[in-house]
Amino acid sequence: MKNPINLKSLAAAAALSLSFAGGVLAQEFTFKLHHLLPPKAPAQTKMLEPWANAVEENSGGRVKIEIYPAMTLGGRPPELINQVRDGVVDIVWTVNGYTPGLFPSTEVMELPLVYRNDPKAANLALYDMFETDLRQEYKGVEVMFLHVHAGQGIHMRNKEVRSPADLEGLKMRIPTRTGAWIIEALGAAPVAMPVPELPQALQKGVVDGAFIPWEIIPPLKIQDQTEYQIEGDDRLRFGTTTFQVSMNKARWDGLPDDIKKAFKDASGPDWWGQVGDIWRASDDFGIDLAVKAGNKHIVLNADETAAFQAKLEPVVQRWIDEVGSKGIDGAALVKQARDLIAKHSGQ
Repeated sequence: MKNPINLKSLAAAAALSLSFAGGVLAQEFTFKLHHLLPPKAPAQTKMLEPWANAVEENSGGRVKIEIYPAMTLGGRPPELINQVRDGVVDIVWTVNGYTPGLFPSTEVMELPLVYRNDPKAANLALYDMFETDLRQEYKGVEVMFLHVHAGQGIHMRNKEVRSPADLEGLKMRIPTRTGAWIIEALGAAPVAMPVPELPQALQKGVVDGAFIPWEIIPPLKIQDQTEYQIEGDDRLRFGTTTFQVSMNKARWDGLPDDIKKAFKDASGPDWWGQVGDIWRASDDFGIDLAVKAGNKHIVLNADETAAFQAKLEPVVQRWIDEVGSKGIDGAALVKQARDLIAKHSGQ
């Protein structure tokens, strides 16, 4: 007669073996995702983590994405694109403009009076333009998704701003060359720096203010270093910044089709649009936090906003002329971007 205890032991051992095998499968494809902001920033908690979870679920547990925030794998934020191209990391979330000139066609979405105040519409426009007009810029990587933030608002240490004249001669932080052109058009001096360096620069008076979205206020405690947040009428912003989540191209090319599908299914147009909603909601949270901390939120009236727009109109033509020297039809891209944003507005 067989010993029932031994049968139970064998059954338990078999179950343990299956469980271990499942654990191995769950880590069959592991990816390191590197980015620049703290782990509690909305960019990670509201966007990168849900996206990673969706990929892992789509893969049936065969994919694991490990997120490394705040440059914990080394380097500075402008180095992220080379880290992923060189295969130092598998995936990055980074600011396109930290490496000026690499993504000139994509810059169209950053321009004032092209981007106004709708990140979802801008993201969907980027999706529509990607295959035909943008993909060729992303050499060495496979783009998962592109997005913008809710737009550049004006953050000031201690000066109230209601006209371009109020900015003349001041030092203002911006991350991108298109942003630098905006600041120059308004009579201020642009100071380029990655956003994690901004709090100390504000505290020490290295800059008088910054052009950044409200979203970044909580993770960097910008409310403690500024007194004023300014935006235009009807939430109009002074351009925006484009970002990418991209994978090393060689790593991508080596994946089986079903794993590629897990990534692509998590990165379709619905997700690009949802990312816009995430950044809008995070932006609203950020400005509410600043106001509760005692900061003054200034919304310019229509006439004040028009004065800024008049100063910023030449920035669009400056960009068209600049990219034209590289064989890019900037005027056509501006029209296409505006038409697509209008198409997707309010979705």
